[in-house]
Amino acid sequence: MSKVFKNIKEKTAFNPPKNWLQIKTIDMHTGGEPLRVIVDGFPDLRGNSVLEYRRYCKDNYDHLRTALMFEPRGHADMYGCILTPPNDNDGDFGVIFLHNEGYSTMCGHAIIALSTLAVEMRWVDVHEGDNNLKIDAPCGRITAFTHVHLGKVTGVRFHCVPSFVVRLDRTVEVENLGKVTYDLAYGGAFYAYVDLAKNNFNFDLTPNSYRALISVGMDIKRAVMQQDKEISHPFEEDLSFLYGTIFIGNSARLDIDSRNVCIFAEGEVDRCPTGSGVSGRMAINRARKEIEIGETMVIESITGSVFKGSVVSEEDYGPFKAVIPQVEGMAYITGMHIFVIDPNDPMKDGFILR
Repeated sequence: MSKVFKNIKEKTAFNPPKNWLQIKTIDMHTGGEPLRVIVDGFPDLRGNSVLEYRRYCKDNYDHLRTALMFEPRGHADMYGCILTPPNDNDGDFGVIFLHNEGYSTMCGHAIIALSTLAVEMRWVDVHEGDNNLKIDAPCGRITAFTHVHLGKVTGVRFHCVPSFVVRLDRTVEVENLGKVTYDLAYGGAFYAYVDLAKNNFNFDLTPNSYRALISVGMDIKRAVMQQDKEISHPFEEDLSFLYGTIFIGNSARLDIDSRNVCIFAEGEVDRCPTGSGVSGRMAINRARKEIEIGETMVIESITGSVFKGSVVSEEDYGPFKAVIPQVEGMAYITGMHIFVIDPNDPMKDGFILR
C-alpha cells in the first residue's frame, strides 16, 4: 500500500482553524422535500418569541441563511430550519423556517420531519402510540403527533393553525397567459390555488413540466401580489404576504384524490404535497362542501409522495370561518453534516445559479 493511500485511509478527520464557524445539521426529507435542521453552531438569537427570533436572524445572520441554503452547500430548492425556545412554558420548542428567498411563516413538511426527529433523537420521552409535541411556528402553535409502533415511527400528523378561505374564484390578468382563475386561502401561509380544470394551460403537473410550472407559478404569484389587496392576516402583519402558487390537478392513480404542485418563495418547487398548502386546501374543500369533518383526502405531489388531509373542526377566526386541518405524512433522516465557513472564502455566503 502506498504511503499516500495509507494516509487517505487513516487520516479522515479534518480539524478546522478556530476562527472558522462550524454549524452542525441533520438533513431529512419529507415526501422528497429537503429539510436541513440546524442543531448546533448557529449564533444565539435574541428575542422573546419566534417572530422576534426570526426578525433578529434576518437582521443579523441572513448571510448564514444563504450560506446554508445556497450553493455550494445547498441548492436553489433547499429548505432549512433553526430551532428556538417556545413562545411560553407550555410549548416544547419553536422553529424558524429558511429558504432561498428568506423566511416562511409555516412549513408542514418541516413539522413532520422535526416531529420524527424528536423521537429518533429522544428529545422526548418516547412511548408506544402518539407522542405529542407543541411547536411554535411563526404562524402560531402547531400540535403534532408522532406515532410509534414497536419502537419505530410509523407516521406523523399535525393540527395546523386556523386555516381559512379569503376568496373563491377570483381572477387576475397575467401577461402572456390572459385571465387566470384562482382561490386565495391561508393554511399558515397565503397561497393562490390554481385549478388546472378552470384554466387553459399547456402543461401538466408532472416533472416533465418542471420549468413551465416555475415560470407560470411565479408569473401568477407576482400578478396576484400586485392586484390582490386582501392578502392580510387578521391578527399579525408579519404573516400578511403571498407565499406561493399551488397548482391543483387530477392524479393518474385511482387511490389519490388530487395532486398539488406548489411553487413558493423565489421559484422553489415543493417535492412534497405542501403541508401548509394541504391545510389551505382543507379550508377550500370545506367551503365548497367537498369534504366533511373527519373525512380524509389523499393528495400527492410532483414526485408522487402523498399527504393525507382532513378537517378536525371549525371555528371563527377574526372575520373568517376557519377550519383546523390535520395533515399526515412520513419523514426520513438522510445525513449529518458539519459545515465549516472559512472567513477567507470569497463564496462563503453562498450563491445561486438559476
